[in-house]
Amino acid sequence: MSTPYPFTAVVGQTDLRLALLLNAVSPAVGGVLVRGEKGTAKSTAVRALSALLPHVDVVPGCRFSCAPAAPDPACPDGPHEPGPGQDRPARMVELPVGASEDRLVGALDIERALAEGVKAFEPGLLADAHRGILYVDEVNLLHDHLIDLLLDAAAMGASYVEREGVSVRHAARFLLVGTMNPEEGELRPQLLDRFGLTVEVAASREPSQRVEVVRRRLAYEDDPAAFAHRWAGDEQDVRARVVAARALLPKVRLGDASLLQIAATCAGFEVDGMRADIVMARTATALAAWAGRTDVRKEDVRQAALLALPHRRRRNPFDAPGLDEDKLDEILDRFPDEEPDNEPDPEPEGPDDGGPQDGGPDGGGGGVPPQSGPDAPEPEAPEAQDDATPPAPDAPQSPEPQPASQEGAAPEQAAVRAAEPFRTKMLSVPGLGEGASGRRSRARTAHGRTTGAQRPRGHLTKLHLAATVQAAAPHQKARGRSGRGLVVRKDDLRQATREGREGNLVLFVVDASGSMAARQRMGAVKGAVLSLLLDAYQRRDKVGLITFRGAAAELALPPTSSVDAAAARLERLPTGGRTPLAAGLLKAHEVLRIERLRDPSRRPLLVVVTDGRATSAGSVGGDPRELAGRSARLLQAEGVASVVVDCESGPVRLGLAGVLAADLGGPAVTLDGLRADSLAGLVKNVRTAVASPSHHTTRRAA
Repeated sequence: MSTPYPFTAVVGQTDLRLALLLNAVSPAVGGVLVRGEKGTAKSTAVRALSALLPHVDVVPGCRFSCAPAAPDPACPDGPHEPGPGQDRPARMVELPVGASEDRLVGALDIERALAEGVKAFEPGLLADAHRGILYVDEVNLLHDHLIDLLLDAAAMGASYVEREGVSVRHAARFLLVGTMNPEEGELRPQLLDRFGLTVEVAASREPSQRVEVVRRRLAYEDDPAAFAHRWAGDEQDVRARVVAARALLPKVRLGDASLLQIAATCAGFEVDGMRADIVMARTATALAAWAGRTDVRKEDVRQAALLALPHRRRRNPFDAPGLDEDKLDEILDRFPDEEPDNEPDPEPEGPDDGGPQDGGPDGGGGGVPPQSGPDAPEPEAPEAQDDATPPAPDAPQSPEPQPASQEGAAPEQAAVRAAEPFRTKMLSVPGLGEGASGRRSRARTAHGRTTGAQRPRGHLTKLHLAATVQAAAPHQKARGRSGRGLVVRKDDLRQATREGREGNLVLFVVDASGSMAARQRMGAVKGAVLSLLLDAYQRRDKVGLITFRGAAAELALPPTSSVDAAAARLERLPTGGRTPLAAGLLKAHEVLRIERLRDPSRRPLLVVVTDGRATSAGSVGGDPRELAGRSARLLQAEGVASVVVDCESGPVRLGLAGVLAADLGGPAVTLDGLRADSLAGLVKNVRTAVASPSHHTTRRAA
């Protein structure tokens, strides 16, 4: 087995290490969600934590890790006779993004049940993770129904399986840790709330700290065993401190003053429900135990708020999580601590102090994990959370101007603020897809209404009982059936096919030329696109953003699940210059071609936001309007579902957006007609002139 990277060798990331250790001290805190850019030691720190957890005593042979002293009375492998237990390390179980529901919760072995008459339950990953760590990398990419099952089990401490004639309940208490890169999309707010704590991580901008990260990583890769041995003493110190804090936790007193501070803080930040108050109380108690104290203080409540509230406060869908620390201090200053009961003050260090401290239970307060050891650098405070995960890390800070000499392009204008977003009508891709789970277009999915049956491809997951019996019935005489039971063989099994909804790739092509540059008009256009982005966020789509102006088109945002990144790019979108409509459509064709190779199952929906004018042919040359028409017909010929949002305004209208929509083979809808509550015709489906050969789409009336 490979040697894991030592937890105490992780450089910086104070909040991340502290949140993980608090959950190790008190699993009732509810787990950790770690948000941050790629390459910030998220996975490294989580995998290293398992080595610090105390060993567990389990019933020998129990697949559900029951404790010998108090076995689960409902354990499927029970009842367990009294006897000595088996000591083993706490497990860390990883849940892959592509895992099935059966793999997560377990299921009845259908093949054995039908062929052998044996009702055998195969436990899933939730059973493996009991009394250990369940780690979900890229949790924001996990299917929604799996997240629901996972978080329900974490909240109840048990997993319930009711399916295919099997009814099983088993204990499932684990430390839940999820990591995610916000650039790949956000979790739904109601799912964010189910994680106890959240931490924002970012790579340090300090050269000395970055040098130390590289030095330690290279030393570990050269000789993992020797590197781990150098940190063994620090690992043992932290392990002992976790054990001591667990023992002290029941003795920690949460006074009325601390409870009032917690309640006032949650009320002041307008968090919904009472879960935040409970998580803050448990976190503050764990912080006190980690600091070796039996009383909860204001600094514990403050640190608990910084960890438990950022993802729970009320915010708009495209706002990054965060907490106003000045407001937090103002609230806490109104509620002083109670006088301690004649306990000696251990001179606690501040909760954000990254300085070295003892690894033992009496080594300081505030709960900062130690960073000592053979190569420990002078620790520094982490980056401010406001800069940790900007909405669009690689977005240009200032717009790139188009040269005024290119075809007489007008000087660009400053970015215009978007109008207030609104609820849009439903746009969907016609036909039946097989893409990622979502809420937009019809698709074959693992969940939904049953529409038919087919031979299973791979492991059978959803049995279609009627089709299986129908397939086996004609062969009963040939198989020598003599009793009442049906003789079923593996070839008779049929998989149920189900229909639900999928997420799509919504590619926005936005006209940013001078003809769109009137401030009131461009504000309305941005508000409409922002509304469509909000709809895409709710329907779990991937989005991309192309803009065209001057003499060329630009891929402002490559296709991503981070809808808030698209909103940030849109907010900074400059305008001005001529209208290279053909360049925008050709850029869309190129992007969709590449995405079709990367993710062939995700069907695209092209949304062109323009007034239909074409005044520049870019570097291609020729008549701009004729070139735009040919580019649109190219997209139509490849079966790309499209819709044109007509932005033309004024008393005189040319109707060019309607001509473009006809060339694309899709409908045109005005800005007002895009509203869900408007009186215009309802756009239910986007028509395509030619069915996509890869997905066998069908034409339907819009």
